[in-house]
Amino acid sequence: MDYLEPLVKTIALSMGVAWASGINLYAAILVLGILGASGNIALPPNLIILTDPLIITAAGVMYAAEFFADKIPGVDNGWDTIQTFIRIPLGALLAAAAVGEMNPSVAIAAAILGGSLTASTHAAQAGTRVLINTSLEPITNWITSIGEDIAVIFGLWTALHYPLIFVGFLIVFILLLIWLLPKIWRGVIKLLSMLAYLFKPKQEMPENNNQSTK
Repeated sequence: MDYLEPLVKTIALSMGVAWASGINLYAAILVLGILGASGNIALPPNLIILTDPLIITAAGVMYAAEFFADKIPGVDNGWDTIQTFIRIPLGALLAAAAVGEMNPSVAIAAAILGGSLTASTHAAQAGTRVLINTSLEPITNWITSIGEDIAVIFGLWTALHYPLIFVGFLIVFILLLIWLLPKIWRGVIKLLSMLAYLFKPKQEMPENNNQSTK
């Protein structure tokens, strides 16, 4: 069974960074970069670039921006929309890089699976935020945002130190995602339909051209 250990570690890191990227890409890069630079973990050769101070600084600045944007209802939805074009491709790229120096076909397969996982996680996260923002109070939004950051940090820590446990968690998460995503999507569509109805211009009643008889 020892020969399975490297495979499990590779899967956990590759899919772990893809999963985390769908929630908070910059936190994922920051965690891996700091842990790698401090010598707490040994990153695969293609991920060592994350330990570069320039990348850590850039990820830190963007994480700070996301931390505050994520706490403002409405702004967080706009931020998530913009991040769609950043999180998914970088999530696929990081997943491919995490498999190390393997056959190119393995890296491509990791990019496909990782990109799909990043996209699904991002869709669930962004869709949930849209529904949460229907509440007028901001507390739920703040708790959700902080919870997402904690989940990314704890999830990556688990993937790095207890890969088998993380793989088990990931399987449960994917099954839950398959069940949950259609419900979130229907909720978002219903909400958008209600908003479209509320802001739809009202049609003026046609004037009565029939003159009353005297």
